[in-house]
Amino acid sequence: MSSTALNALDSLDSRDSKEALVPDAERRRALFGSAVGSTIEWYDYFLYGTMSSIIFAKQFFPSDNALVSQMLALATFALAFLIRPLGGVIFSHIGDRVGRKKTLAMTLSIMGLSTVLMGLLPNYAQIGLAAPILLTLLRLLQGLALGGEWGGGVLLAVEYSPRNKRGFYGAVPQTGAVLGLALGNIITSMLSASMSEEAFLSWGWRIPFVGSIVLVMIGMWIRNAVGETPSFKKIQATRSSARIPLKETLQHHWREVLIAIGAKVIETSTFFLYATFTISYMMDHGFARSTILNIVLVCALIAFPFMLFFGHLSDRIGRKKVFILGSLAFLAWIFPYFWLLDQKSVPAAALAIVVGLGIIWASYGAMIGTLLAEAFPASIRYTGMSLGYQIGAALVGGPMPLIATALIAYFSGSYVPVVLFLAVCALVSIVAVAMARDRSGQPLDD
Repeated sequence: MSSTALNALDSLDSRDSKEALVPDAERRRALFGSAVGSTIEWYDYFLYGTMSSIIFAKQFFPSDNALVSQMLALATFALAFLIRPLGGVIFSHIGDRVGRKKTLAMTLSIMGLSTVLMGLLPNYAQIGLAAPILLTLLRLLQGLALGGEWGGGVLLAVEYSPRNKRGFYGAVPQTGAVLGLALGNIITSMLSASMSEEAFLSWGWRIPFVGSIVLVMIGMWIRNAVGETPSFKKIQATRSSARIPLKETLQHHWREVLIAIGAKVIETSTFFLYATFTISYMMDHGFARSTILNIVLVCALIAFPFMLFFGHLSDRIGRKKVFILGSLAFLAWIFPYFWLLDQKSVPAAALAIVVGLGIIWASYGAMIGTLLAEAFPASIRYTGMSLGYQIGAALVGGPMPLIATALIAYFSGSYVPVVLFLAVCALVSIVAVAMARDRSGQPLDD
């Protein structure tokens, strides 16, 4: 190894030297770039989930049976999750070998292009069977892009963070999920309120999709100003990158991957309970679309400061404690949640989602990125955390709205089977996280 590389390694191995080498302005720029890019990616991704209940079921999957149309639309929503692990493997390989920054530029471009094309796609009445096929293909591209985006976005924040603020920094890109959801609901609600129902269903729904190109361009401009992370610079300096990151991950870090999959189960199943399934469930119970979207919007905005709070709290008491306590709180809340929704009262429904999404989900949703990043060494960190995260999402997150809809239909409208399913998800994650090492406050690149 060259003397230059050894000097770089020595300086990066020292906590004080490492933090002195990274100016605060550069950390803030990386944190902002991570948050903005993540918000845009999730906005594009969740917009499909919102429209699957409102638009796609009727316009792209028409059927004499409304339930069949809805389940077909939700099936395409779930299908994207199955390809997310592939996206994670492809782009994380690039991220661990070539760099985080270049990978994130690719994923953001693919996501933006797919979303814009969705907004321009003719429906079933115009081009027949080609409409749902093309919509499904574009949805798969979204899944591919998000599979690679998530890990890189989290690492952009975590690998720039001081060790005593890593939980807070890791929570920031995670807020992209709720901010993206909020942004989609704001735009959809504004359009729905500003035009007739006929105009919205005819062409108004396309505006949020086509307009996402502006957000993508802003995100690319902001991220272009951010350099490679200190952890990846260390890999470059020491020439310690893994030749085949996936192979090394599965050979030497399979236990951490299994823990990551288990940890993801509750985070992903409950998020899509609140963000996707609840919309169709409440519409079936007589709530107005605008009312539902506004409730979810407010709850998503409430979740933002709570996620930052829980991220900061984890830097003080540890990730595992915050994650497990939040999971136990969900177990206690899930029955009251559905009971409140069934009261068909707007205040009751708002209370249910505020507590569920805005507070309880925020506790473990803020933890998942940092917890997974700390579990893997820098040379395969992008691959390891992406693999576990995306497999967990594919197994439970994407199918969750479809599974819940099918259970309620099969059991004659009873939500008890859905509650039991979600309780199992929570227990799986509690056991998985209990087996993880808590590396809060320790050097990230030991």
